[in-house]
Amino acid sequence: MANVSLRGVEKSYGAFKIVRQMDLEIHDGEFLVLVGPSGCGKSTTLRMIAGLEDINEGQILIDDQVVNGVAAKNRDIAMVFQNYALYPHMDVFQNMAFGLELRKFPKAEIKSRVEEAAGILALGDLLKRKPKELSGGQRQRVALGRAIVRQPKVFLFDEPLSNLDAQLRVQMRAEISRLHAQLKTTMVYVTHDQVEAMTMGTRIVVMKGGDVQQVGAPLELYNKPANRFVAGFIGTPQMNFLDATIEGNADAPVLVAETLRLPLQDRIAAAVNGLKEKRCTLGIRPSDLHVVGTPGAGPITFDAVIDMVEVLGAVQVVHIRLGGQTMRAELSIRVACKPGDTISLAAEPEAFHIFDATSGVAIV
Repeated sequence: MANVSLRGVEKSYGAFKIVRQMDLEIHDGEFLVLVGPSGCGKSTTLRMIAGLEDINEGQILIDDQVVNGVAAKNRDIAMVFQNYALYPHMDVFQNMAFGLELRKFPKAEIKSRVEEAAGILALGDLLKRKPKELSGGQRQRVALGRAIVRQPKVFLFDEPLSNLDAQLRVQMRAEISRLHAQLKTTMVYVTHDQVEAMTMGTRIVVMKGGDVQQVGAPLELYNKPANRFVAGFIGTPQMNFLDATIEGNADAPVLVAETLRLPLQDRIAAAVNGLKEKRCTLGIRPSDLHVVGTPGAGPITFDAVIDMVEVLGAVQVVHIRLGGQTMRAELSIRVACKPGDTISLAAEPEAFHIFDATSGVAIV
């Protein structure tokens, strides 16, 4: 196991900066997930840790040793790729053993390591099969096995599940999480899928445009997003955002978004009174909206018109129109919802998030 440190790391292609001044501490034995939209720099960050990309500025340390000039093969890391990268002419045993053979490990130790990894990943009956005889999930397990036999200090995963179907992705998420719990090795995992990030990560790094937006535990990012981008990226369905204005006097300000009125008190009032132009963005998650009169409904109420209903089984996502703005509510399937109807919704004051309208930074 090992800790990994990135200190002032930057990566540029010409004048275009892919990663900007990244400072990140990856703790020994943790499962850290880098998440963000395509082009945000997460895979480049992983490749810099692996030694597959040079850095333009800063330092990368593994176990407190600077590895900037250390070749990838000497960093004691193992990487699992999106496309499996298996040798088609080799069987499963040979694919898993190949890296150890290159390093001149004794045959008995190679056999022991491969069989141990095959046992962990339920590949024992598949060792003589070629990759073309395996399913997508089995191929991914072989790729994992090839990494496990190395017994590296750090595992790196570059979107390893993106080629799998939805049901298999769920299964493999559980298998990789179980693998981390069993091996207790430092793992760094890249994905664009926030569900993967939330369900697998000990901590999550949210990136956008080469910058780190927030680092924290999954529920910390969900409950206390640092800005509007993180709030909208983490959570499904996405958080609702409403343009709001601040009305009333400094002692009793009220946030107004169409017909929704949110009275503000104490420290929240002091924070929003400092805003320029008395504008802000109001955020609330669809799951925090409830039908008036049902359990969980709070004192903040408003009426909205139903535009569309998405039935997802036990719940339904109801698309609603509040004046000129749109929202979504996640409601029980037992609630009768029909496009064109007016619905009365309610929420607790604490469920609302407030963001600066210009910068997007969270105020509360």
